[in-house]
Amino acid sequence: MTLSATFNAIKSSSVISWKSTGRLQQTLAGFIEKTGKTLHSGNVSTVRLCPEFAGKGRYFEFRSRLIPASIDFAKESPLCTTLFKDGVQIRTVEHLLSALEAKGVDNCKIEIHNMVADDQDVEAEVPIFDGSASVWAEAIEQVGLKEALDCHGNNAEKVAPFLNQSIYVQREDSFVAAFPSQKVQISYGIDFPQVPAIGCQWFSTTPLEGTCYAMHIASSRTFCIYEEVERMCNAGLIKGGSLDNAIVCSASEGWLNPPLRFPDEPCRHKLLDFVGDLSLFARNGSQGLPVAHMVAFKGGHALHVDFARRLSGVINNYTQR
Repeated sequence: MTLSATFNAIKSSSVISWKSTGRLQQTLAGFIEKTGKTLHSGNVSTVRLCPEFAGKGRYFEFRSRLIPASIDFAKESPLCTTLFKDGVQIRTVEHLLSALEAKGVDNCKIEIHNMVADDQDVEAEVPIFDGSASVWAEAIEQVGLKEALDCHGNNAEKVAPFLNQSIYVQREDSFVAAFPSQKVQISYGIDFPQVPAIGCQWFSTTPLEGTCYAMHIASSRTFCIYEEVERMCNAGLIKGGSLDNAIVCSASEGWLNPPLRFPDEPCRHKLLDFVGDLSLFARNGSQGLPVAHMVAFKGGHALHVDFARRLSGVINNYTQR
């Protein structure tokens, strides 16, 4: 895929301009296979990451059906990000996609299999492991990357979305705003006044390249409030949740399974999720994260997806400022 073909495949808009990063698209240098319990269904699944041709991007394969890791197929669901296409859905994709985006795996086929096979299965879920992205980030580092070539043996330029104007999305007192910048920068804030051990936290990072993601973000684990666990269980969620795959905090007792890996681990994990959710903006092996300074406060998967859709011009009911 030539540079001109790459640009022709991705259309710019008044909000986003797709520009060269000066780098070539990459893929995995080998295969990665991991098996583990899933958070919400409580089942066991196996994920196999495979090298892929340039321009193919990242996509899931389940029961011989393909689901692109694209905002076009994102479905709002509680406590995770879900991809849905042709009656099939893949849940809890955010940690895996976060690691792939941050580590520069632009093209990848993601095969997923339920360990208990059922011919009627229309749903799969990515394993939760310890609640962070460290299993994926470490596996990617171990297998390494290589230049991605298309089916004709040609390499492809990697492009990125550059923000042209400030935009934001908002749900009540939660928001994601973005401002034009020459580099990717993310500032994330959370606020849990009812849980003093968490309280208000902010974490900023730039860039994600090199060792930054692996050292400061990938190992941050998902967290939950102890007083909300019963409600989540009653809703049919977190069937596979445990103190081994999440850090749990009580409003009155504090952290139930210390120590934390970072003093602001909950905030760092929100940023990890944000990277995974924004990776859905990628096209044809491009970068998903926009080149912008993004500021998020009290966000979640639904708001992250709103923002990605806003970038793609799907959401039109938010005011630009």
